[in-house]
Amino acid sequence: MSTPYDIPEPPEVLDRREGPYGEVALRRHGDLLQIIANGCFLMDTSDGRSERRLVDAALAALDARVVDPHVLIGGLGVGFSLVHAAGQPRWGRIAVVEREPAIIEWHRGGPLAGLSARALADPRTEIVEADLVRYVNETSDTFDALCLDIDNGPGWTVTEDNEGLYSAAGLAACARVLRPGGVLAVWSAKPSPEFEGTLRNAGFRQVRTEEIPVARGVPDVVHLGVRPG
Repeated sequence: MSTPYDIPEPPEVLDRREGPYGEVALRRHGDLLQIIANGCFLMDTSDGRSERRLVDAALAALDARVVDPHVLIGGLGVGFSLVHAAGQPRWGRIAVVEREPAIIEWHRGGPLAGLSARALADPRTEIVEADLVRYVNETSDTFDALCLDIDNGPGWTVTEDNEGLYSAAGLAACARVLRPGGVLAVWSAKPSPEFEGTLRNAGFRQVRTEEIPVARGVPDVVHLGVRPG
């Protein structure tokens, strides 16, 4: 027989704002913090295993002779990728591009500060408030690794504006900011053989997909490719 105590508590909305790309909200559900964009679940603080693997896979794919490599992380999220990168002394520079001002504020003195404060204080870290699609087309900076985690995958984008990033033209822009031998790592909630083909057609070499097991359902994956050079 059920009791009122069997009914799960609904998530508590800590902040909700209209940002430049629609509504973004931060919720607390039990011990977890969740980021929701336009009603679409993005990520929470439950695990972070696949976000950490995104950074590890990119670093492992780099030539060991590269000294103080620079990494560009697309998407701040709850901070798992940034925090993990800041914990690795090999990275020489860690730039994070985030387009939602609210998410940056939640990390700088807000509810997410407890997760990322130390990484944000790292002198190697730089937070860039910008749209990643525009950034990779316009910046003059170059990097040894580009780790993308701004969508749920190449075929499941948060906004339509992001779809072009996974096309041949978008991948050419990603290659433009990578140094010769630089690594592109793309997080996805499910494997995409079609995207592997697009990576190869865009000129990337050593294309492969790493699976990260999850508790239920299909595994998360990291798609990897290396810019020739």
